[in-house]
Order: sequence, then structure tokens, then C-alpha cells
Amino acid sequence: MDTLLTIQQVADKTGLSEHTLRYYERIGLIESIDRADNGHRRYSDVDVGWIEFLKCLRATGMPVMQMKAYADLTRVGDHTIEARLELLKEHRRAVLAQIEEMQAYLSVVDYKIDYYTKEKERIETCSEN
Repeated sequence: MDTLLTIQQVADKTGLSEHTLRYYERIGLIESIDRADNGHRRYSDVDVGWIEFLKCLRATGMPVMQMKAYADLTRVGDHTIEARLELLKEHRRAVLAQIEEMQAYLSVVDYKIDYYTKEKERIETCSEN
């Protein structure tokens, strides 16, 4: 049986703001969420799993409009699996390129750390003499 969560509980659980959750629903990234008798949103475990996946896509730099395209394809049905697969592969290539770029930047930072560590040691050695 699904545990039904309020928007605040989902915000706490996912780290996304209530505003972001409402926005994602408004633009169609999240399908319409069931409502309690009082009109308050009630998120299912499936909803939370989907939101976590969206969070992953966003954290890896996927633009919201590309996320929306993926969500739309998902709702259309299994005949869009190939298109979804290609979209995710394309995104993976972009993420790998970002990682490669970040590795290069990290190498520069590591170089500077090494330089300053050696410089600090040199200064300390000189001041001891």
C-alpha cells in the first residue's frame, strides 16, 4: 500500500521546495497529483520516485524543457522507448563531457594546491633556519 505524503513531506524528503514541486506539476513534469478531500496534494511512492528521477536529471544539468520532453514521451507509451533511450544517451554524453571538463579544471586546482603546499613548506623551512 502506498504511503501518501503531503507536499511539505515530499519537499523535506526530496530537498525540492514546495514551489518547485508545484511548478513541475504546472508545466507537466509531474502528472497531476491526487488530492485529498480538502484539496491538498497527496503524493504516492511512485510520485516520489519520479520526482527523485527528475531531481537526478536536473542535478546532472538537463534543461527543464528536455526533462519535459522526456516526461511527455514517457506518458505517450512504450512505443517511445527508443526516443527516451536516445534522449538519455545524449544527456549521458553531455554529462560525461562536463565531467571531463571538470576533471581538467580540477587538475589546475590540484596543481595550485601542490604549488602552495610546497611554497608553504619552503617558507617554514627558511624561517626555521
